[in-house]
Amino acid sequence: MDGPAFDDRTDFENAARGKVASLSPGAVRDAGGRVVWDADAYAFLDAPCPESANPSLWRQSQLCAIQGLFEVTDGIYQVRGLDLSNMTLVEGDRGVIVIDPLVSAETAAAALALYREHRGDRPVSGLVYTHSHVDHFGGAEGVIPPGNPETVPILAPAGFLEHAVAENVYAGTAMGRRGVYHTGVLLPKGPDGMIGTGLGQTASSGRVTLVPPTKDITRTGQAEVLDGVRIVFQLTPGTEAPAEMNFHFPDRRALCLAENATHNLHNILTLRGALVRDARVWAQYLDEAIDLYADCTDVAFASHHWPTWGRDEIVAFLSQQRDLYAYLHDQTLRLLNQGHTGIEIAEMMELPPALANAWHARGYYGSVSHNVKAIYQRYMGWFDGNPAHLWEHPPVEASRRYVECMGGASKTMAMARDYAAQGDLRFAATLFDHVVFADPGNADAKAGLADVFQRLGEGAENGIWRNFYLTGAMELREGIKPVPTSISGGMTAGLTAEQVFDSMAIRVNGPKAWDEHLTIDWHFTDSGDRHRMTLSNGALTHRRTDSAPAPADLTLTLTRPALFALVKGDTTEGVDLTGDTSALRRLLALMDDPVPNFPITTP
Repeated sequence: MDGPAFDDRTDFENAARGKVASLSPGAVRDAGGRVVWDADAYAFLDAPCPESANPSLWRQSQLCAIQGLFEVTDGIYQVRGLDLSNMTLVEGDRGVIVIDPLVSAETAAAALALYREHRGDRPVSGLVYTHSHVDHFGGAEGVIPPGNPETVPILAPAGFLEHAVAENVYAGTAMGRRGVYHTGVLLPKGPDGMIGTGLGQTASSGRVTLVPPTKDITRTGQAEVLDGVRIVFQLTPGTEAPAEMNFHFPDRRALCLAENATHNLHNILTLRGALVRDARVWAQYLDEAIDLYADCTDVAFASHHWPTWGRDEIVAFLSQQRDLYAYLHDQTLRLLNQGHTGIEIAEMMELPPALANAWHARGYYGSVSHNVKAIYQRYMGWFDGNPAHLWEHPPVEASRRYVECMGGASKTMAMARDYAAQGDLRFAATLFDHVVFADPGNADAKAGLADVFQRLGEGAENGIWRNFYLTGAMELREGIKPVPTSISGGMTAGLTAEQVFDSMAIRVNGPKAWDEHLTIDWHFTDSGDRHRMTLSNGALTHRRTDSAPAPADLTLTLTRPALFALVKGDTTEGVDLTGDTSALRRLLALMDDPVPNFPITTP
């Protein structure tokens, strides 16, 4: 393949540098004994790359599978390879500060235990969330007590809680379903299945929690002292997450880059779904990081992958990462202003040789193709300007017409097989897909599409593309395997009342609620807050209120924990209801349950 040299072993040297110990055995279990993480399952990566995998992705997965406790610099350690993300531990005067406690409480606890085994039983004296994605806060209760009575300060970028909830609760069901494809969680781990995501191996499957921050970081240059450790922050909103920050340890000459500069091309829009990120400001913040910190930094580390040591190496790494996002942004804008669409630009885009030949700029997680389309989407939206594309039929109706125009399912599949035989797997997938959506009971079409997906996945350099293709093939062959995607009680407990009300509003079945009108007042005795909720015209709205302008149909007096139990349908115990108690019953009856295992490769 064109690209960087496979005999360059620098990344392997850096990924192993400072290793203290591995977790052995590499399995982490929950309280019931279920395995939620198994690092040992990736031992097959020690073998040479097989024909069923892209050699570049195989190399990246080998690097990501290196697991254990590593010394980054004096007083800073990382646990890598025990989840999708890294957990960083910074030793203070009396304890240890934890940065990004992984996805699950179980893996976070295992990572902390591995650290303590080799560095002593230091208490957790601070917690820092670099940004609002679940793999950077979900394991919080594995390192601090549930609820955290503010004995442990928790720092996060401004807007953290809002965006963490928006992504993991409001759109959580759909993102969770797409996440099954994204992470390849159902694929067997092995040369023919899951080999990694490019950003890490995959996500753990333990208990996700959310402990809210106790202090927001609101500006670049803000300095805080945790357990005697000085930290200077750089806010980077709109980069890899809507709320994100880099930060510097001036006394350790160490820079944490969160997820803004990792050893891959990252996503401008993830394939599981998210807000479109801003490649322009992403590049600007990386440039700012060079300006602010390069001359006083000896090591740069992130919440994925391995560190970079040395001032010149750090500047080279950050400069190329900066140029990577800037180039994709600017060239997409240049070409869209010449009239090209996102799909067209994605085919036209070619990286400069210096970037194409840098291992850390390869498209293992994000890709040039889908990032260009995301940049186009950010500026121009879903519509490419062609009126023929303004009001197209949805997939099933369009597919039926395509298959009819091509002479029926048999002829369409014959053409698909011909294209596959010629190596045009992309169009073969399109043709088979039309047959499947026109007639989802056509077993031959599903088998043909699965075979094409298998071949596309095996050739993919991008870990997420591989997982999408192989998971799609698996579901076409075996059907949908249910996966629990509901947010755990630990996550729910971190929501504000407003966020709970918002999550109720997006479940209201609008047409069923058109003719219903009701008002409900909520009085929380533990906080003193009062909220008025109104249902009218199928829309459920709410606002804080000090005094109600008119009597409500129903008033509920309760605590915030009682709200969680009530909304889940568990109980009204501890809730005082005054007024028309049927109002609550009528409201809850109008709410649809999310569908966590909806079809993707079939209608």
